[in-house]
Amino acid sequence: MAMRNALRIFGMTLSCVILLSSCGTSEAARYASWNEIIDQMHISLDNAYEAYTKQDANGAKDFVNDAYFGYYEKEGVERAVLSYISGKRASTVEYQFSAVKRLMTEGASLQEVRASLDNLKKMLREDANQLDGKEESAAGVFLASLLIILREGFEAILVIAAIAAYLIRSGNLRQTRIVYISGFAALVASGIAAVAIQFVFEVSGANQEILEGVAMLLAVVVLFFVSNWMVAKAEAEAWKQYIEGKVQTAIETGSSFALGAAAFLAVFREGAETILFYQALLGETDTYRNMVWIGFLVGCAALVIIFAVVRYGSLVIPIKPFFMATSILMYIMSVAFAGGGVKELQEADVISVTPVNFVQSIDILGIYPTVETLLPQAVLLLLAIASLFHYRAKGRKARAMAA
Repeated sequence: MAMRNALRIFGMTLSCVILLSSCGTSEAARYASWNEIIDQMHISLDNAYEAYTKQDANGAKDFVNDAYFGYYEKEGVERAVLSYISGKRASTVEYQFSAVKRLMTEGASLQEVRASLDNLKKMLREDANQLDGKEESAAGVFLASLLIILREGFEAILVIAAIAAYLIRSGNLRQTRIVYISGFAALVASGIAAVAIQFVFEVSGANQEILEGVAMLLAVVVLFFVSNWMVAKAEAEAWKQYIEGKVQTAIETGSSFALGAAAFLAVFREGAETILFYQALLGETDTYRNMVWIGFLVGCAALVIIFAVVRYGSLVIPIKPFFMATSILMYIMSVAFAGGGVKELQEADVISVTPVNFVQSIDILGIYPTVETLLPQAVLLLLAIASLFHYRAKGRKARAMAA
């Protein structure tokens, strides 16, 4: 049943992608090369500098946003850099956009703004030259497609599998349907959000960043709550009481809702972006479109295997190690989502950017070189340490009273 539900979820994802792909063709097809797109971005960035020389900082930032949202994201440059160069490079370029706007906001000198813009233009041109130097091949398109679904789906499938395994280990098999229904609902919501981003909110690409950022930060709260809840049940005595039903109502009320919310948010924060990435990829290739679908299906199959390993492999793990491992997984994801959520809001100019030069980007962990992304992660670390000491002290006290 669980495997069937997982396959249905992936089938729904595929249907959404096909539907959205048929809604319109990618505008990236208007350009013969990546360098042509960068040429248009350079025009916007030059206009930004021109506006800044006239002391129009807001107008200048609008031109920078036009380069980012109107070309870097919309025309698929970001996706291509992620797929063919690296996630670290994409993050570096994105933060250079933010650095330019920060200088403009602070009223930096013309020389500083010009140097920052020139650095950004240089980075964009380097990436375009590298991308144009890669001739399209069946293997390249397949790999790009595979990486999209694996990168975007991995975290979501881990959350769903871990929660489903937890519910089964706690004797609440029937409650797993809440997780699957939540995941399915998130896919539907992702499809609706993708359509809205593509057609309704097309004027402002910042809406996509805000939507993703808010979803990720909501997921942080839910995942951190679930993580702590599982730690609380890791002690043998707490588990014994739980099974005996003394806190059984928790799974049927508040905690049940939290687990469903965790599944929904984990899928939703990836869904819309995945659909838009695939739409861009389909628009970029005519010769090897079949490899897009093959890569997608192979990626889905890999995610189903990951789901099965976590879901069924956990059944042979002793209770306490299982609870602790699942809790740690949820915590790590909450930390990654915290950094990623703030980063999305930074790109939308909702949150400021304060660089931390000695930190390197680690995209998979949501670690980025800014004070604003690192601060909530530090808070989560302190809360996790405090929670661990609290539950250990509580466990020692319970054992002492029992003795």
